Amino acid sequence: MSAKPRILITGFQPFPGAPYNPTEKLVERLLCLRRPAFDTIECIGHVFPVTYSAVDRQLPALIEAHSPDALLMFGLATRTPFVRIETRARNTITQIWPDAEHTQVRSRSIVAHSDSTRRFGPHTLRLLRAAQMSGVDARLSLSAGYYLCNYLSWRAIEATRAAGGPRLASFIHVPLVPRGPAQNAGVSGRVTFEQLVDAGEAMLMETARLARHRAV
Repeated sequence: MSAKPRILITGFQPFPGAPYNPTEKLVERLLCLRRPAFDTIECIGHVFPVTYSAVDRQLPALIEAHSPDALLMFGLATRTPFVRIETRARNTITQIWPDAEHTQVRSRSIVAHSDSTRRFGPHTLRLLRAAQMSGVDARLSLSAGYYLCNYLSWRAIEATRAAGGPRLASFIHVPLVPRGPAQNAGVSGRVTFEQLVDAGEAMLMETARLARHRAV
């Protein structure tokens, strides 16, 4: 491991039914943050196209190129008004909603003859506390859905179990926040983009602490 924990931060592009995906901008903002504490970590950002083939190609390539110590991944949950810290991925894939390439899914399982679920690990509680301390409404989640977010979660957990892979992975679902302050006016309790940035920063720093601890 390098002296600085290396964190791969990912988001997703817009997808069918969601022409605006705030995770794309969130990754950009987290990479641009300038804090003294950030001098002790190295961050790499990536935004995935919302396709199964892109995840299968790009995630292994990113891990090989950058050797990240941890993965901090973000996705959009359009119907959830709070931040969701995913605790597990399920070995299932939707045949109803197409990806951005209209890929035909032939099996409802991601991997044949495998576990029905795989857990991220107990560090999800640490990320939950970090997010909540930033002031945002954050909760643990038992389901990452059936779409690309769950698929990436499964592949990321696989990567943590492979030789030379990252030590830990986390997936965070964020709500569909307004694009600008005017759109948020008068909406009580609605999470803003700046709150997502604050929560993302807190979880990023906690991820770095976890990565250092696991290196000992």
